[in-house]
Amino acid sequence: MSITESPSHYRKLEKQSITALLKAINKEDKTVPYAVEKAIPQIEKLVRAVVKKMKAGGRLFYIGAGTSGRLGIVDASEIPPTYGLPHGRVIGLIAGGDQAIRKAVEFAEDDEEQAWKDLKKHRISKKDILIGIAASGRTPYVVGGLKRAQQQGIITGCITCNPDTEVARYANYPVEVIVGPEVVTGSTRMKSGTAQKLVLNMISTTTMIKLGRVKDNRMVDMQLTNNKLIHRGTRMIMEALKVPQDKAEKLLKKFGSVRKVLQHHQIK
Repeated sequence: MSITESPSHYRKLEKQSITALLKAINKEDKTVPYAVEKAIPQIEKLVRAVVKKMKAGGRLFYIGAGTSGRLGIVDASEIPPTYGLPHGRVIGLIAGGDQAIRKAVEFAEDDEEQAWKDLKKHRISKKDILIGIAASGRTPYVVGGLKRAQQQGIITGCITCNPDTEVARYANYPVEVIVGPEVVTGSTRMKSGTAQKLVLNMISTTTMIKLGRVKDNRMVDMQLTNNKLIHRGTRMIMEALKVPQDKAEKLLKKFGSVRKVLQHHQIK
């Protein structure tokens, strides 16, 4: 039996108080960052590969099913607004297609050939890199996609929460974050999902920094798509140029991005 499917350490959940349940979940959640920490050497190797491919103009693909697929899509979708990277440089694919983002598609994850069909629609090539996300490590959709990608000479990675899995077998850069049994047996949207989210944050954030999408600690390429982000950009300019708010906002609207304002004023 895989670790993610092993029995919960907690029994008779339905008879426990709300307080007891919340404390149990919180206790288990606290262990996740420590499990991620142990995997940093693996994560570093994968990030180095991602950075190398993306600096050369390649794309980053995520594939997954269920919670794992949704987490990949969330990470991919946040890259353009946060870092100004063009759409299509980081792509998340989920078993069952976009409809599966909101509603589970029955047996979609069991098709070992579908991921490669989905990837081919995006013309994936050796220039790109593919990361399979599967808590169990044996999801056919993910296993099949990684296997076919490797056969085509495409560099692969994976994020899983079990050791010695099928997805790791077909990953050049496997990341194994062993978080242990879930509070609700087999409910991998909990600790496993949290671990995957943390690792995805680490991969994409570090990659964007190394691609020059951050200056100091500022998201200088973020898209100004709402008032909150305009206010954030204004504050960045105020701090960097030591100017009042009205001038900072005028500069931001004139140049269209924090980076362009700072470049114009030769602020590094």
